[in-house]
Amino acid sequence: MRKTPLTAAFCAVVLAVSACGSPGEAAGGGEDAPIKVGIVYSATGPLASYGEQYKQGFEAGLDHATDGTMEIDGRPVEVEFMDDAGDPTKAVSATRELIGTGHDIIAGSTASGIAVQVAPLAEQNDVLFVSGPAATDAISGINDHTFRSGRQTYQDILTASTFMEDPEGAEVLVFAQQNAFGQDNVSAVTEVLEAEGASVDSVLAPPDTTDLTPFAEQVSQAEPDLVFVAWAGETASAMWRSLDQQGILDSTEVVTGLDIKPSYPIFGEAGGSISFLSHYFDGASDTELAQVMKESVEAGGGTVDLFTPDGFTAAQMIVHAAGAGDDVQDRIGALEGWTFDGVKGELTIRAEDHALVQPMYQVELVGEGEDAHPELVAEIPAADVEPAVAE
Repeated sequence: MRKTPLTAAFCAVVLAVSACGSPGEAAGGGEDAPIKVGIVYSATGPLASYGEQYKQGFEAGLDHATDGTMEIDGRPVEVEFMDDAGDPTKAVSATRELIGTGHDIIAGSTASGIAVQVAPLAEQNDVLFVSGPAATDAISGINDHTFRSGRQTYQDILTASTFMEDPEGAEVLVFAQQNAFGQDNVSAVTEVLEAEGASVDSVLAPPDTTDLTPFAEQVSQAEPDLVFVAWAGETASAMWRSLDQQGILDSTEVVTGLDIKPSYPIFGEAGGSISFLSHYFDGASDTELAQVMKESVEAGGGTVDLFTPDGFTAAQMIVHAAGAGDDVQDRIGALEGWTFDGVKGELTIRAEDHALVQPMYQVELVGEGEDAHPELVAEIPAADVEPAVAE
């Protein structure tokens, strides 16, 4: 399994946490002691809407997985939520605090750049970490203590490739943000499609840029056969407008991941000419757990969306792991290779690198404005979008 060396800064963090007492000492109050779970996620910041979906899904999943008791083998589950505001420094600080106060299961990580910094802390402090919506491929295989409850970029790209009849000789351009998520997409598109004979280039924009016209012009000037758009956050609306203004949506095949519900009207008439891959949308799956999640979330005043299943799945994983006892190695062993029924159907945690093998979706967006909504084109079997094993 791939390992990531700890920087000096991380070592200082680990020492500071250790000085507060080990997680085992803090949480090991006997068989009746509470199971303490810390959730570090984006309650505020550019990915706050994603974080809220995750939180709602987690609460629904925990209620389901504990049969409404909020207990695991008779022990109460105590959950503390902390906001990282999309800032890796705040996320590391919050994780340190939670570990120091006896939380030996950490989950959350809305952003990829945060997940890759929290994961080493889990390994060094011997706690379990279940990453959430963060899609970076680097999470799979980063260490034995880290798992994921959502999809990863490689699965997005394999789904995108199902839209191409023959990539041989095609010129593909990735339009993304200059961050971990964007760079992961460039790497994955390059690895997957160049192996099938395509050539891949990219245009990357700073995540905080609001004037995206110059970058859209670069995309237009490249004249690619296919544009793969990988975008997250509040600038999505400006990004799509810039592409539309340059005529790209009318002249070039565009593939992208379907974003959250508020983004649907953004596509307007162009939505019908874009090929959408999807990790999840409300109605993508008709499983029993999809209905359980929807009823629970809506009863609490929430709405099912893109990352709601990530929270639900995280809760399932945490309850299963905690049921194996307090020893982190027993918890790891319980999760590795585990196949279980999830919101999307059958899910498997691959033992080799902890990738979450799961189905994905082809989607079309129909209707305009407030009436725009996704309809399922095809479910892509998990085996067809299984990522390469991390080395």
